Amino acid sequence: MSLVTETAAESTAVPEDEPRRAWAAVFALARFEARDLLRYIPVLATLLLYVGYTAWTLFHPQDGMEAFPALQDADRATQNGPLLLGIALFVCVNRCTLRSRRRGTDRQFDVMVMEPWRRTVAHVLSVVPFAAVTALVVLGEFTRQALRPGAVGHGSLAELAVGPLYVLLCGAFGVLLARLVPSTFAAPVGVVGLFVLGVFVSAGTSGAQWTRWLSPIVDETSQNTVLPTDLVGRPAAWHALYLTGLILLLALCAVLASGGRTPLLKAGAAGALALTVTGAMGQSGGVSPELAAARERVSVSPERVQSCVRLDGSTYCAFPEWTGRTDDWAGAVDRVRSLAGGTAARQPLVVRQRVEARYGLDGDAAIEPLTAPHQVTVGTRWGGNRVPEFAVAVAYVLVAGDESKGGELCDGRVVTTMWLAVGGDAHPMTALANVRLDDSVTGDAGVLAPTSGLSMTAGQTDVVRELLRRPRGEVTASVKRHWSELTAPGVSTAQVARVLGVEVPKEANDCAEE
Repeated sequence: MSLVTETAAESTAVPEDEPRRAWAAVFALARFEARDLLRYIPVLATLLLYVGYTAWTLFHPQDGMEAFPALQDADRATQNGPLLLGIALFVCVNRCTLRSRRRGTDRQFDVMVMEPWRRTVAHVLSVVPFAAVTALVVLGEFTRQALRPGAVGHGSLAELAVGPLYVLLCGAFGVLLARLVPSTFAAPVGVVGLFVLGVFVSAGTSGAQWTRWLSPIVDETSQNTVLPTDLVGRPAAWHALYLTGLILLLALCAVLASGGRTPLLKAGAAGALALTVTGAMGQSGGVSPELAAARERVSVSPERVQSCVRLDGSTYCAFPEWTGRTDDWAGAVDRVRSLAGGTAARQPLVVRQRVEARYGLDGDAAIEPLTAPHQVTVGTRWGGNRVPEFAVAVAYVLVAGDESKGGELCDGRVVTTMWLAVGGDAHPMTALANVRLDDSVTGDAGVLAPTSGLSMTAGQTDVVRELLRRPRGEVTASVKRHWSELTAPGVSTAQVARVLGVEVPKEANDCAEE
């Protein structure tokens, strides 16, 4: 009898390495589930699309503004790429978690050694490889931007972490939904429901700070405002903490719903809830008084935080992160000034970088023109259309004297200004189209500049277009020779055309003749 009892005791004893083998089984199941997820067309298609498109952008030649990235914006640009992948994982992980229920194999699983809550952990872990791939893609994307010769600023590790955390969040939520609502229709309905809920919450709270940051990915309404890194003001670290806590909370709630009611799991869920609440509260603080004061100072008195260098007689003042751009600005100034005549060809300028930071990244407020003579505004974005737009500002300062008078130019001096702005460009006709609001080279249109732009009539456009078709040296010599006449206040477009040997257009009316 004692022998039987001893044998039974030995058979029921738990081996010392049983916990280790149990977790090894969990990881093995997680690897299987991760491979199984790749069999689902939505996951495979969105993963290939995400990786393929990102790889194409990395190795595709970049020009224009893309060649001059601001890293404090480039880190946020990595967050939208995994959107579709996350949604696909949410739906397919939910379906994988419900596989045993759909196929009626729950009873067989119930007699296996691995507890249901451990299988839930395996489903959550099956998303980790996809998050790791996302992290590698994000890292490659940002590194490529940082290595561009025209890159400025500094990125945020917390902003870069949002993409991989979003993927983990979608997977954890898909598993939790499967444990709470064991139906395959719950995931598609959940996607639509979350979208509708987000719209209603945003509308009901008028887009308040705390509701915006409850979303995993928070975009800014403006894509044109580039602020210095220390003025961005996004609570990225708090948001990363919030997402981390939310992922842990959803995952642990799914485990609890599967029967894992151990004190350790309950304590972990409570800790994850505390982490989530802490992150949510931290990211809802809004703009601090110190940040608001710093933005005010940069917007109103940029000279207080800038450093200046002299190149070829002109002074270039930039924010600390943009000091490497002064050579590019000087090149644009030299091109414009080389076409001018009189004292303008030797006129020293003060090029000052300016930004309207008081409204944060959501603002697209116009920058007021400078009233001091011979000062030119340059923005925080460069490349592409920003180059001829800056050239327009330089040109009308050389012609009119200061930026505040640029918006008043509507006579024949517009022709001279536009010739200076785009005449020295490698592709002048393209540059002319790029600085006009309607991207045209015919008819009347507004002309863009860092501050106040110009307005071109159809007749002025015809004269400029004809000048751009003629040899550059010939037109430059004529402009230098007749500089005083071409820049005299009140000169008509017809007079400018005659002086430069261009046929007077039929529609030569301008403000001097109205």
